Amino acid sequence: MLPVPSYLLRVQLEDRPGSLGSLAVALGSVGADILSLDVVERAAGYAVDDLVVELPPGAMPDMLITAAEKLNGVYVDSIRPHTGLLEAHRELELIDHIAAADDKQGKLQVLADEAPKVLRVGWCMVLRLDDRHLDVVAGSHGAPETAAESAPWLPLEHAEALDGTADWIPQVWRDFDTTLAAAPLGDRHTAVILGRPGGPAFRPSEVARLGYLSGIVATILR
Repeated sequence: MLPVPSYLLRVQLEDRPGSLGSLAVALGSVGADILSLDVVERAAGYAVDDLVVELPPGAMPDMLITAAEKLNGVYVDSIRPHTGLLEAHRELELIDHIAAADDKQGKLQVLADEAPKVLRVGWCMVLRLDDRHLDVVAGSHGAPETAAESAPWLPLEHAEALDGTADWIPQVWRDFDTTLAAAPLGDRHTAVILGRPGGPAFRPSEVARLGYLSGIVATILR
């Protein structure tokens, strides 16, 4: 039996009664099954949602984009393969796993390993700037083997999205059109950095979420 492929679909749609139901019907018309939904951001007149959907074996993911964008006011921001359902309380589980790790290095490695699934990114690293030398303290599976040689954005005062075209970024990161966000981790010279190859761009709500999480982790580390 062929495995059933699942995808993470990020959509922007009008924030009005019935809009999400219309989207569900449109996706269902091409055989898609919505497994879960997560609200990424809400603003005046629109919402951004992440949907995990399954398609029948052999169906092409482009069908999801075509079906969704037939609706007025719906725009597909991105679509990418997804493994595992979005889980409620996933940040709490991550924090619990970090707290249970034996030592500081172990806690940082748990953060790097598990943050990509929780924050829906491709990879995570913890970087530290010490006497102008940049060290990778911890990195997740899938983190680039080619590390950055400098980080002119450090020291960092608060969580922010980083310019993915800046000169300090290794060429291989740019080749994958990697979008980036970072937050200080305990002090201004240590940061957790997230990479999302192929995008989409980090929204303000996602950057804020990273900032909140890094602040809690910093408290645990202390």
